[in-house]
Amino acid sequence: MDMQNIFNGVYKNTRVLVTGHTGFKGSWLTAWLLSLGAEVAGYSLEEPISEPNNFEVLNLKKRIKHYIGDVRDLKTLSAAIQEFKPEIIFHLAAQALVRPSYVDPVATFEINAVGTLNVLESARLLPNLKALVMITSDKCYRNDEWVFGYRETDHLGGNDPYSASKACAEIIIHSYIKSFFSKSPKAVSVRAGNVIGGGDWGVDRIVPDCAKSYAANTPVNIRSPWATRPWQHVLEPLSGYLWTGAKLLLNDEYPIAVNGEAFNFGPPSDVNQNVASVVESLSTFWTGFESRMNKEDIAGKKECTLLKLCCDKSLAHLNWKACLEFKETIAFTAEWYKTYYAKDGKTQDMYEYTLKQIKNYTQKAQERGIFWASLKK
Repeated sequence: MDMQNIFNGVYKNTRVLVTGHTGFKGSWLTAWLLSLGAEVAGYSLEEPISEPNNFEVLNLKKRIKHYIGDVRDLKTLSAAIQEFKPEIIFHLAAQALVRPSYVDPVATFEINAVGTLNVLESARLLPNLKALVMITSDKCYRNDEWVFGYRETDHLGGNDPYSASKACAEIIIHSYIKSFFSKSPKAVSVRAGNVIGGGDWGVDRIVPDCAKSYAANTPVNIRSPWATRPWQHVLEPLSGYLWTGAKLLLNDEYPIAVNGEAFNFGPPSDVNQNVASVVESLSTFWTGFESRMNKEDIAGKKECTLLKLCCDKSLAHLNWKACLEFKETIAFTAEWYKTYYAKDGKTQDMYEYTLKQIKNYTQKAQERGIFWASLKK
């Protein structure tokens, strides 16, 4: 398979800027873009957001143009964008956790709302920019605690500072699209929920906690085994982001215009599983891995409120749908960590293994008739 022909070959030799490229999703997106033949630059803070850090594990700094800066710094951000002159920007840089948003709400609003504003303003002043894909979060929706998925037209909002900051970002994006980007550059906002995959070492996240315990050969303590989430592999929403960006670059308005729209990317409802199922599924790939879960306490079986997305619009407008079954999502994730610890985190090996997983995922999408994977130049 020639990966550079995927997405109709639109990313080959295309100049792409990724903000937040040192994060979990950003590092996977950067690796995928490199496999597509793109010329990639990244803009992010200097400090790694976790230890280990997937950006460093994959040795991406030596493979791209690496800009260090804060999205709250409009002058530095604009200078980097003006120097690189991207044709498309993927904006992922964010304060991405709910709990820290309670500790420092001001920084959360500044990074997520003002940072988004600064990216849009920098883009407004760049004459050769063709497209923007602005990534926010499923938590931009006001959680009314209903059982069906949230649609792109549902109310924005949030009780916690993180969710509210993402709703603010969406309002800012909408304003710039209507005020400045009606024709060029083309722009969309995209929203996804809970993602897992190899290379995530985020704090207070179930899969990284399990991976660390597996590596240390110690049991992991699970507090809420019955909490349910719509688990999806990180490559699932990234395929949606890349396909949306490709349609903008191709000026493809069939069957419906994409420019100026918002899109959800999430798994089918049967991928909603509780934490206990995730931990037990991971353990089948990791010999000797143990967990401590209280699964007998009836009082603990009340599931946490599930915020899930309706992805009908992505199917209708983009012909996009998720590819992997739950067991495949777990397999991709578990095998990545297993390989990492077996190879002691050697960067070249893990970069090649990551590209191998991206190719494997693409092949599965082709075999299952997923449109973006079947469309070749």
